[in-house]
Amino acid sequence: MKVRFTETVLRDANQSLMATRLPYKDYEKILPEMDKAGYYSVECWGGATFDSCLRYLGEDPWERLRNIRKNMPNTRLQMLLRGQNLLGYKHYHDDVVEKFVELSIKNGIDIIRIFDALNDFRNIQTALEATKKYANERTVASGCISYTQSPVHTVEKYVEMCKELKKMGFDTICFKDMAGTMSPWEAENLVKGVKNAIGDMPLILHTHCTTGMAYMTVTKAIEAGVDVIDTATSCFSNGTSQPATETLFYALQQYGADTGLNEDVINKVNDFFKPVKQKYIDDGTLSPKSMGTDSQALVYKVPGGMLSNMIANLKDMNAMDKFDDALLEIPAVRKDLGYPPLVTPLSQMVGNQAVVNVLMGERYKQISNEIKNYFKGEYGHSPAPVSQELQDKILGQGGKPVDCRIEDSKRTGEDFQKAKEALGDLCRSEEDMMSYICYPDQARRFLEDRKAKEENVAVYSIVEA
Repeated sequence: MKVRFTETVLRDANQSLMATRLPYKDYEKILPEMDKAGYYSVECWGGATFDSCLRYLGEDPWERLRNIRKNMPNTRLQMLLRGQNLLGYKHYHDDVVEKFVELSIKNGIDIIRIFDALNDFRNIQTALEATKKYANERTVASGCISYTQSPVHTVEKYVEMCKELKKMGFDTICFKDMAGTMSPWEAENLVKGVKNAIGDMPLILHTHCTTGMAYMTVTKAIEAGVDVIDTATSCFSNGTSQPATETLFYALQQYGADTGLNEDVINKVNDFFKPVKQKYIDDGTLSPKSMGTDSQALVYKVPGGMLSNMIANLKDMNAMDKFDDALLEIPAVRKDLGYPPLVTPLSQMVGNQAVVNVLMGERYKQISNEIKNYFKGEYGHSPAPVSQELQDKILGQGGKPVDCRIEDSKRTGEDFQKAKEALGDLCRSEEDMMSYICYPDQARRFLEDRKAKEENVAVYSIVEA
């Protein structure tokens, strides 16, 4: 039996536990050691890291990626990409998606895990084609399915999705159980069904410990034939994060499984991150709520990153007393939207709307632009019919959503030209333009700060001379 590990501490583990507030400087020194661990891959980029670098950490996300690549030359670096959403909160034109993928591979990414929040595979086609176009000998295009339960999500439906991803040309398939709600029974039946349908194509399981089922679920998935599992070094595991790397390594050793991991190295990695974790517990960045087990997530379907962000937002508004009410509102909003999987950007959209509903004391008294755009059809097809009452409120009586696919998706360079003109001398590279296209306000502030710091250094150097 061969089971490989993807280590998530540099991305999803800290995203889930502490809202992606882990700066590069806090883990730079351990990267050369991590490079010796024997991981299948290290997930280190994508997801919310791009936004967090620009908005909170004062880092250039592209420079972060290049530095990780420099310090980990032998390990596959992995990112999470939201298909046509890239790493933002709207659909981008095809030329932007293609350029983003090209730059990601150029700057060091090997594995691109591509998903669409609604499992509308039209929205991952362009990213897949770009990955294949700019691939090198290490590049892997991984098709990702957002896993959830609802009246319309069945094993049969998921098997058909996997067949479609294989036909599209993906190299591997990943099930992304972002809320940790996949049960051991579901994992066993799902993996068996999918393996029968796609043969020896590698199958990956990504889950969270939020509900307390992850270790059982991963074990049954391994027994059923899953090839790769996502785990986090143990001090950054559990709670809303992934199951522990060392724990599952130990268990699999007794089964005689070939994991490829170096035990001494993975223990050194964990020892390094212990004081890092403690620092963020002490300053309140890492909330105890994120470290616990909540079986009610089986009802709410709330993923770890969504939970930690909701906690952070409620704290900022001094409204933590509304936390339980907001959790109760989430399933109701999800039903109104046609049971979308709660994964970025839908998780944030549903979570934010639930919080607003609770704080306003009236459901949908105030509706976010993102929810309005969802009902207009800009994100894709909903898995099930949406609330007719809410649709009428947003689109008008009898209003219908349009087809979500951007009609002028083949635009050639307009977004880049606008970005270049808007940034002026702040823009020094295609990466700068891409950051601005994805996050205009945050990128502009970052680039202005970068310029100001460099000018201050130059003045200081002249004075010193």
